[in-house]
Amino acid sequence: MTDFPLTLRRFGLQDVDTVRDTLVDTYAEVYADRLAEPFLSLHRFQERLQGHISRPGWTAVVGYDGDQAIGYAYAAPLPESPRWWVGLTDPATGLDTTETGSRTLALFELMVRTPWRKTGTAQAIHEDLLTGRPEERVTLMVEPHKPGVRRLYERWGYARVGSVQPFPDSPTYHVMLRELGGDQGAGSRSLI
Repeated sequence: MTDFPLTLRRFGLQDVDTVRDTLVDTYAEVYADRLAEPFLSLHRFQERLQGHISRPGWTAVVGYDGDQAIGYAYAAPLPESPRWWVGLTDPATGLDTTETGSRTLALFELMVRTPWRKTGTAQAIHEDLLTGRPEERVTLMVEPHKPGVRRLYERWGYARVGSVQPFPDSPTYHVMLRELGGDQGAGSRSLI
C-alpha cells in the first residue's frame, strides 16, 4: 500500500506513558500553523488527550518509517451517555444515537506528517486501528472546510450523519459514521 516499509504499532492504556510524547509531538507538527487557535492549541490538545486516554478501551496505532513516527490514530468506545451526540444538528433520517458503552467506536484523532501524506499511510493506520474491533460502528468528526478529507472518509465507507460543535470554542464539525464488520462497501449498509 505504501512505497516505503511502514511499520504499525498498537498501544493500549497500559502504554500511555510510552506513546504520549509521540502523540503530542506529532500533533504539534501537523497543527503547527493552527496552534494559535485556542481550541487547537497544544495545551487544549493535551487536555483532550488526557480525557481520551482515561476511557476504557482506548487504543492507538502509530505508523513508523524506520524509527520515525510518521502518523497515528487513536480511538475509544463511546460510553453509555456520551457527549458525542449532544447538540447534533441536521441528523440523518433514522439515526440512532443510543449508546451501550460498546456499540460505537469514536475515532478521536487521525493524522499523518506532511512528507508521508498521500502515500496510503493514513488508510493503513486507520484500517489497522479498526481491525478486530468488537463495536458495531465507528464515528469521527471532520471540519466542513476540509472537503478533501471528508471525501477521503467517504471513500473509506463513512457517511455524514449530522453536524455538531462539541465544545464552546471548537469549530463545528461534520459527524461521520461507518459500520464495522462484514462488507465495507459504502452503498451496502444502513447507518442507523
